Amino acid sequence: MKKLLIEVKDITVHYAKVAAVRNISITVEDGEIVTLIGSNGAGKTTTLRAISGLKHPTTGEIHFNGQRIDKLPTYKINALGIAMVPEGRRLFPQMTVLDNLLLGAFLRKDKDDIQKDLEEAVFRHFPRLKERTKQTAGTLSGGEQQMLAMGRALMSAPKLLLLDEPSLGLSPIMCGEIAKIIRDIHAEGKTVILVEQNARLALALAQHAYVIEAGDIVLSGPAEELHQNDNVKKAYLGG
Repeated sequence: MKKLLIEVKDITVHYAKVAAVRNISITVEDGEIVTLIGSNGAGKTTTLRAISGLKHPTTGEIHFNGQRIDKLPTYKINALGIAMVPEGRRLFPQMTVLDNLLLGAFLRKDKDDIQKDLEEAVFRHFPRLKERTKQTAGTLSGGEQQMLAMGRALMSAPKLLLLDEPSLGLSPIMCGEIAKIIRDIHAEGKTVILVEQNARLALALAQHAYVIEAGDIVLSGPAEELHQNDNVKKAYLGG
């Protein structure tokens, strides 16, 4: 039986007076890929922001590894083992690739292992970044910037990786490459929560899925079952 890594319990998140998500509950087991699918504005990114501490829930609780985290600041949540790759990558464009990566390890106390992880956790998955360590991040292609954002998150040695729209704006070839890297990272034991507009890709990668509409979870279950669901096909898979 797998260990429950994160539990989101009945959270509601507001922006001003508007509830972006309402009383949603999500569970993720250790070593699992879980995806959140839904249209733009459904509340997927808000859910990731709540887990990472960028937006505190109005009500409800979030527990990670048995510890309640929904009142903690982002840097403490990151130090516990949660890293987010935000939509739009949010790199420091004037800094080098290497400096962007090292920023991901800023809170780590095991300084002796940082160089090892740079080679094994990042450059092994993203050899292109090793070739561009001295290049400024803003001069990279869109796909390379996505790799850098993922590599920066991996440098914090997370137990849980939050991926927000990793295929956004990428070519089909690059989407396939990013998908392979996600599979490889997962195969090494990383737990992933994936928000992805490309529902077909998301359901192919995940073991479990939640469908969010207008701030509410309307459907959940094994990703393979949702892939065959007629409503999901009609709304998100073009069939």
